[in-house]
Amino acid sequence: MPERMRLESDAVIVNQLIGDKAPEGAAEGDSSFTYEGHEIRVITRQEKGVGLSRNTALEAADSDIIQFGDDDIVYSKGYSGRILAEFEKHPEADVLLFNVKQQPGRETYHNTDYRRVSWYNYGRYPAYAICARRQKLIDSGVRYSLLFGGGAPYMNGEDSLFLHDCLKAGLSLYRTEVEIGTESPGESTWFKGYTDKFFYDRGVLYHFLYGKAAALWGFRFLFKNRKEMCRDKGFAACYRLLMDGVGHGKTL
Repeated sequence: MPERMRLESDAVIVNQLIGDKAPEGAAEGDSSFTYEGHEIRVITRQEKGVGLSRNTALEAADSDIIQFGDDDIVYSKGYSGRILAEFEKHPEADVLLFNVKQQPGRETYHNTDYRRVSWYNYGRYPAYAICARRQKLIDSGVRYSLLFGGGAPYMNGEDSLFLHDCLKAGLSLYRTEVEIGTESPGESTWFKGYTDKFFYDRGVLYHFLYGKAAALWGFRFLFKNRKEMCRDKGFAACYRLLMDGVGHGKTL
């Protein structure tokens, strides 16, 4: 994995053994090895959930600057130096959101400038864009939700919720036009079409993101994407499913 991803730093890899693809005979434990002069720690656990993995990795990290990654990211030569230089250049930033070129059809963002990220534009960024001052994150108490994302009860949204909680905790978030890597082509691990669960889980997420304004933001989201998302079920049915999810979110 470090070779495939072209890692240029120490790393913590969390390996989960739950699921159909778990290797037979593998056991829990910690190990480490050296790759290109960097220490790679491997934490193997009988557990499930991307949020849990990211939290485990964060707690095990010990560098001043940390970077969240996915195993389908290939980093550009010199990326680690660019990340460190950007944090050195911007001491006001607790969290920096870097450019990673996403595979065609799955683009959610592209930064063209350096600017502060606020409540109005935090929801577009994936985990692999996020780099942070580790101690700031630790002290803030912000961690990934165990409710959303791969291996969790509800679909995606864990990255948006993480950044939401960073803002709520008072951390300063900035985006930067600096590019650090590319997402490898592959199938989504969570998106299986615009199913009932897609709209319901979106409602659960919107409760946590927007609280009392979840109904309004849910309406806006569906109306904006109605031609694609609501083509089969109809706008009204999709909105009812989303609002059912909002109601369920209030019970969690």
